[in-house]
Amino acid sequence: MTENEIGEALAAAVHGDRDAFAHLVREHQAMVFSVAYHFLHDASKAEDLAQETFLHLYRNLASIESPAHLVYWLRRVATHRSIDESRRRLRRSGTISLDAVAEPSSQDRPRDPFLSEALEKLVATLPEPQRAVVVLRYQEDMEPTEIAEVLGVPVNTVKSRLHRGLEFLRKKMPGPARRASV
Repeated sequence: MTENEIGEALAAAVHGDRDAFAHLVREHQAMVFSVAYHFLHDASKAEDLAQETFLHLYRNLASIESPAHLVYWLRRVATHRSIDESRRRLRRSGTISLDAVAEPSSQDRPRDPFLSEALEKLVATLPEPQRAVVVLRYQEDMEPTEIAEVLGVPVNTVKSRLHRGLEFLRKKMPGPARRASV
């Protein structure tokens, strides 16, 4: 869909057109799922979170001003709900086992499976604020200014969280992988 078509679907959805809302969901579901999945590493939880996000959107459609605002709003809600779910998990279990982290069912590009597995497990151990920034930057390919808007924090906070997160990942990477990533 073009931005114009999304704008038309948004306007129609605000006025109660369920088909238009369904088009909006189909257009943005992959992005919302991706944010949740790369944060939680659990496809089932990511699907639930995406459904919650779109239900929240349905209830707040009138507050969405434009197609760009819609994307911003969906990323923000998905990120914050992912952080909340991560915190609920931590409270329930006390800790998250690295062995419990689900592996993705498919990969977009060929890469070293051992390095990918180690990196995904390490990212899962980052504190929520750092993990959110790393996921949005490298999985969603967002710029620091966009991440700052989504998370509602200053750009310098995003940069420092990203720096600390990457430093942590570099220190914890296995020896050969650390040399390959430098």
